[in-house]
Amino acid sequence: MKSYHIYGVGAALVDTEIEVDDTFLATNGVEKGHMTLVDQQRRDELMEALKDHLVHSCRASGGSGANTAIAASYFGSNVFYSSKVANDDFGQFYLKDMKEAGVTTCKLNGNNEGITGKCLVLVTPDAERSMNTFLGISETLSTNEIDEDALKQSEYIYIEGYQVTSETGRAAAIHARELAEKHGVKTALSLSDPGMVKFFREGLEQMIGDKGVDMLFSNRREALCWAETDDLDEAIEAMKKVARAFAITLGPRGAIVFDGEKLLKIEPYPAEPIDTNGAGDSFAGAFLYAITAGYSYQQAGDLASCASANVVSSYGPRLSPKKYTAILEEILG
Repeated sequence: MKSYHIYGVGAALVDTEIEVDDTFLATNGVEKGHMTLVDQQRRDELMEALKDHLVHSCRASGGSGANTAIAASYFGSNVFYSSKVANDDFGQFYLKDMKEAGVTTCKLNGNNEGITGKCLVLVTPDAERSMNTFLGISETLSTNEIDEDALKQSEYIYIEGYQVTSETGRAAAIHARELAEKHGVKTALSLSDPGMVKFFREGLEQMIGDKGVDMLFSNRREALCWAETDDLDEAIEAMKKVARAFAITLGPRGAIVFDGEKLLKIEPYPAEPIDTNGAGDSFAGAFLYAITAGYSYQQAGDLASCASANVVSSYGPRLSPKKYTAILEEILG
């Protein structure tokens, strides 16, 4: 029996989520609905513009891969997560928050000088989130942070597509995927963002590898961008060429899952959109929990759909621990 159900690789960011309106985005030059990498100066400018909003902000450990790891852990998976934070206050907060969520991290993480990565998540009244990310030391995630012993004792590796933007992060992702293949660990990857597909496609192809991955996660926009088409059926065929199974989330229309043989329609769950931040990450976390726990792809999709709908219906990228238990009981009995 392996020690971990899931081994994650991704950014370590302390998320600060703030409600704003479209006027704020336009006035401050923020691209709506996308993840934008920013430097320290740009982050400071945004923080200054937001100073009257910060009293209403909330903070949590984050990063796309981390959100997935936390969701899987709360559902019941044993999870190891490779990331990199600095030995500053934000880094200590991050490690403490991950530990409380039940996620194991590298013992040496948090020993390096530098600045822990941060992400400003700006949420507009239509529930759309616009992310401005200062990677900090997370940008230097490298092969040094990959724990081969923990990886080979895992059922799945899950790689965050955002790692493609960092030269060392991309190398770490490729190295981790190659180790997983060597040790018979199944591979999963997220496309993360349409911008990653559009501007870093070659790097994503390297991360996926010639053999393809066992499981690929994307939303509709990412899948269409990957296939360079406006036709979802064409996108599905393109996904089959790089993944043995995949899930494409469709927002309020649920999701489509390919289990390696057939397409499964995943029905949506009722949701009053408040904040889309973390919805796709929670979908992946719930799905990976379910398939590593022995449930079918259909059951995994149903659980993931319900989990993401609940995340969309509340602020922040995660739910209370009790809510995960309630979702499990509702969907899987």
